[in-house]
Amino acid sequence: MAARDETERVRRHYDRNATGYDQLIAPFERVLFGGGREWVCSQAQGEVLEIAAGTGRNLPFYPEGVRLVGVELSPGMLEIARRRAQELGVQAELRVGDAHDLPFPDASFDTVVATLALCTIPDDRRAVFEAARVLRPGGFLLLLEHVRSPLLPVRILQKVLNPLAVLIENDHLLREPLRHIQDAGLVVEHLERSKWGVVERLAARKPS
Repeated sequence: MAARDETERVRRHYDRNATGYDQLIAPFERVLFGGGREWVCSQAQGEVLEIAAGTGRNLPFYPEGVRLVGVELSPGMLEIARRRAQELGVQAELRVGDAHDLPFPDASFDTVVATLALCTIPDDRRAVFEAARVLRPGGFLLLLEHVRSPLLPVRILQKVLNPLAVLIENDHLLREPLRHIQDAGLVVEHLERSKWGVVERLAARKPS
């Protein structure tokens, strides 16, 4: 029950804030995550699933030829993503869905993408295991996230700010997706950290 309540709280938050989301996140992206979405999306191949697709900020960066499905918890965010896809002329199946319980059979996708998503999904471990489940053998999970820094002074600041960030923006500052990826049996093929270890770009393969 607690997990469902938390998921519903996140859904309501993003529905309320959907229209201002792009304006809010744009300066943070420029400072912390410049080029990150492009890096992730450029590697997507074949049947692609994007979890927590938000307002569709990744849509301009996918290569031609991918077959894209996006799931998003918030109908308000998804409405903006659908408008963006139409304006860009991007073909994508965008649907309401929960990263905790993806509505797809095992081994359905060649690539799963998540950008700035695991920080807000209530149970990030469960979301990673679901992503691994729907990946085909040999497929890739591609992530851009902000994470718990390995540097003690930065980590202390994150710990101080975390309760407020979670309360106001449902944004967890101390997540460590790498652990969940390894526990899910995925093989890390690229790991890059920047901005004092706070920003992580990661590509992990599901063994054949």
